[in-house]
Amino acid sequence: MAVEDRKDYQGCSIKGERLMGGILSRSNHNSNVGDLIEGSQSASCKRQRTSDSFWEHSPRLIPSLPDEISIQILARLPRIHHLNAKLVSPSWKAAIMSPELYRCRKKLGTTEVWLYLLTKTEGDKFLWYAFDPISVRWQKLPPMPAIAVNDEPRSGLSGIRAWNMAGSSIRIADAIRGWLGRRNALDQVPFCGCAIGAVDGCLYALGGFFRAAAMRSVWRYDPIVNAWNEVSPMSTARAYCKTGVLNGKLYVVGGVTRDRGGLTPLQSAEVFNPHTGIWSEIPSMPFSKAQMLPTAFLADLLKPIATGMTSYRGKLYVPQSLYCWPFFVDVGGEVYDPETNAWIDMPLGMGDGWPARQAGTKLSVTVEGELYALDPSSTLDSARIKVYDHQDDTWKVIEGDIPINDNSESPYLLAGFLGKLHVITKDANHNIMVMQADRQNHSTPSPSTSANSSQKNLHEVPEPVLGSEANMWRVVALRSGGTAELVSCQILDV
Repeated sequence: MAVEDRKDYQGCSIKGERLMGGILSRSNHNSNVGDLIEGSQSASCKRQRTSDSFWEHSPRLIPSLPDEISIQILARLPRIHHLNAKLVSPSWKAAIMSPELYRCRKKLGTTEVWLYLLTKTEGDKFLWYAFDPISVRWQKLPPMPAIAVNDEPRSGLSGIRAWNMAGSSIRIADAIRGWLGRRNALDQVPFCGCAIGAVDGCLYALGGFFRAAAMRSVWRYDPIVNAWNEVSPMSTARAYCKTGVLNGKLYVVGGVTRDRGGLTPLQSAEVFNPHTGIWSEIPSMPFSKAQMLPTAFLADLLKPIATGMTSYRGKLYVPQSLYCWPFFVDVGGEVYDPETNAWIDMPLGMGDGWPARQAGTKLSVTVEGELYALDPSSTLDSARIKVYDHQDDTWKVIEGDIPINDNSESPYLLAGFLGKLHVITKDANHNIMVMQADRQNHSTPSPSTSANSSQKNLHEVPEPVLGSEANMWRVVALRSGGTAELVSCQILDV
């Protein structure tokens, strides 16, 4: 190594040591050198140096320290600092992006929960943002990739006309008709109608429409390398399907596809194992209520659609509706039990009382074992949260109306993280708000207002606690949203 290079490396290493010292002294991860050395000797993070090991071909991460200890120090570094840490040296960048670091984070219990939010702009461009609730800061993700597929027959318009005659989701036909009304719109918006899921620390974008055809493709975002890559496709091309996670596997049900007769609703379901990368089919949804229609005419007119999906008490719950443009009728739903690999009818009270938003979509989230849904029908500028009581088979209203500016196609999203229920919506000024429910202590100030009171950036500092009319709700994050539409939100613990 040349003298100049050695000086640069040493300077870079000193910079890294100073960076780590400053960050760790301010972080919430309490640990000392004794703990690090003791942890390095434990079986939880032992590594064997082999000839083909990554570390064998890299300089030491921190001079005078074994890499076993250095990797544990880096594993305690908050994720919000990873972008800057990658600039310290090539070895630091490789370590930050290595799976070994994240395995160590899991063993040490230093993983962090972030909220990931998908929005769609006026130009039908999809944008992802990640929110760190500890630092109260947002990060923009790499754009979703462009898709190149073989040309499909451009006979989608006739199929959509047939779909409108036979029945559809309230918003599906409107959306597709709107896309086709703009020149080359479908060529430019390949992910319209895609489903979003999260499992094993990664985000997944599944299916959707491209060139008037439903897709089988699946794209995964890995936060470790901060990049998208394509994985094994689904067995069935589908758009507007529903996703859920159970026992570490990603389930996909329903949606629509396009065949020679036009757009057709799907009853099929499949499951993805992220460890093997393999899709497997599971029994199709019976849609038993749809089979009980009194006449063949109604059976042909009303098309069954899955309008939601959630994991609850070890099973997958899928609310359903019967659609006929421009109407829909709730018909309860069905429950998938992975132990018996079979579908059964959803409890009557759960299906009948499940709140629905526009287009009949039924959003829900499970927090600390409780199933929550949002009912936007109370007033135009507020909504209510309902919790499901499985013993009584009823939905019960929780105190505290949520201020929601219900003037958009998708005015809110639900999320559960850090043991709290969250609602993501937009205020009258088009700012994206993340509101947290705190039923135990309404007066507790937001951690961001005390720990980050010196930061006045709109993207990082939440508004004060909402007024008494909101009761338990307070804004924990705020960022400008413009005309962007809220599409989906997911939680990753990395």
